[in-house]
Amino acid sequence: MNYYVIQVKTGKEGDFLSNARELLPRADCDLFWLRRSLAIKKQGKLKEVLAPVFPGYLILETETVTPLLFRNLKALTGFSRFLKSNLEITPIFGKDLELVMHFIRHGEVMEKSQVVFSKDQKIKILAGPLKGLEGMIVKVDKRKKRIKVRLALYDNAFLIDFGFETAVPTAAATGAEQD
Repeated sequence: MNYYVIQVKTGKEGDFLSNARELLPRADCDLFWLRRSLAIKKQGKLKEVLAPVFPGYLILETETVTPLLFRNLKALTGFSRFLKSNLEITPIFGKDLELVMHFIRHGEVMEKSQVVFSKDQKIKILAGPLKGLEGMIVKVDKRKKRIKVRLALYDNAFLIDFGFETAVPTAAATGAEQD
């Protein structure tokens, strides 16, 4: 299977996804709307929300984008374009594909990563969607329990916050010797 990126109206990804899934045969293709779980504080109350990993973008899994599939997607409200362009519809590959597949493996909704901090405040990702992306971490906000990560897709870099939970440190996780 190949993976393509579709740009849709930001904030309307869910509507587009629902309409597309009704219209398109599931056997031939699937659409993914990658989201992450975040804790947001509003008016002093903590609330769990789902925020898109790639705002305004959906991932299409199909062998090829046929003219009929293109016409059907283009006819849906909110469709903007395929990346890189509608004239040159090509599947994602290389680092872009690795990044997208990394997130797809964690499911459409990514829960918070489990982390521990060493005595010198270095972070270690134990499990979750950030495991393997440690080199992309830009900032850690312990108070908000968020990790800011620099992601790149089609040579465009952007910062995204992911939630984390502090796991109970074990000797193996912190690198300490066990007795």
